[in-house]
Amino acid sequence: MAHPSACRDGSRLVDSQTETRRLIRIAACIAFLLVPAGAALAADDIGPKFTTFDGPGTGTTPYEGTFGISINNAGTIAGYYSVDEVEHGFSRSPDGTITSFDPPGSSSTAALGINNAGEITGWCVEGGQFEGFVRAANGTRTTFGAPGAGAGSQQGTLAYSINEAGAVTGYYVDAGNVNHGFVRSPTGGISTFDAPGAGHDTYEGTQAYSINAAGVIAGQYEDVSKVSHSFVRAADGEITAFDAPGAGTAGGQGTDAWSVNAAGVIAGYYVDAAYTLHGFVRAANGTITDFNVPGIEQAVAQSINAAGIIAGYAFGTDFVSHGFVRAAGGLTTTFNAPGAGWGESEGTVGNSINDAGSIAGTYTDASFVYHGFVLTP
Repeated sequence: MAHPSACRDGSRLVDSQTETRRLIRIAACIAFLLVPAGAALAADDIGPKFTTFDGPGTGTTPYEGTFGISINNAGTIAGYYSVDEVEHGFSRSPDGTITSFDPPGSSSTAALGINNAGEITGWCVEGGQFEGFVRAANGTRTTFGAPGAGAGSQQGTLAYSINEAGAVTGYYVDAGNVNHGFVRSPTGGISTFDAPGAGHDTYEGTQAYSINAAGVIAGQYEDVSKVSHSFVRAADGEITAFDAPGAGTAGGQGTDAWSVNAAGVIAGYYVDAAYTLHGFVRAANGTITDFNVPGIEQAVAQSINAAGIIAGYAFGTDFVSHGFVRAAGGLTTTFNAPGAGWGESEGTVGNSINDAGSIAGTYTDASFVYHGFVLTP
């Protein structure tokens, strides 16, 4: 599955990129629909079904709520919810049961990835620094830190994605606030890596976001000019960098890979010279196709499943987000969660799509409260 970022500055940390990209990364936290682009799907429509949900104690406080981040093929969702400015991890079973969890001693928890065995990964905050964790299907939790991770505030280890074998990828922040990729084996061994060309100054470096069953990793790195470039890392460690055609070359622009499927196909987005966002899909042979959502100016691809179907969100000049699903052949349709607001910084975000076409995500209501949802075909 694909594993988007958590919705707080700690997920990608505070960097020097433009406010536009910072807002996009926050918004990112926040089967096929035969709905015209921009149209809402009514809750009682026959066909695809929305189910909304909230974590314990949430649902009323602005800028807090529930984030559905990743969904496995059984329909179990991993994510987190915030209450009184504290995040708690959760898993939601297909019958709707929500189980909350926090690693012992943690002050904040974000679950970001789940595999088909029900193992969950993410990060927690312990003693002011980030630690990665793996939660087994039986609830057993193991925390870990990558070698070289810093021990200061906004430093440490952030895990994002777990594959079918239990291998985890993410990145760590060192004592100089430089980012480095890592992969953790199912037995706990951790290897670190840097993409060629990655910068080594504050907030520069390598960030890994998704790992498939074969151990192929996708992510992005920032160079010394604060330009983002994407990479794919083979299971043997070979790293190939790439940029989407049309990606800008100034600070705050470039290409971000978010998700890699079992076939090695990658989905993500790029920022052009005008700071406009476009989705892209990169085939295993390296061919890149960019796309936009019909009638909507900007698009962010978040997740790609085994069939090459992409889920994400799009927004226009009104900054209202609309979820979208893009078929492998290119047909792109939009959806809006019942209850989603239609004002600036409100709307619907598709975060993850499983092989059955079910989508997990988050919507923001008119009171700026976040709610989780699952959209089933």
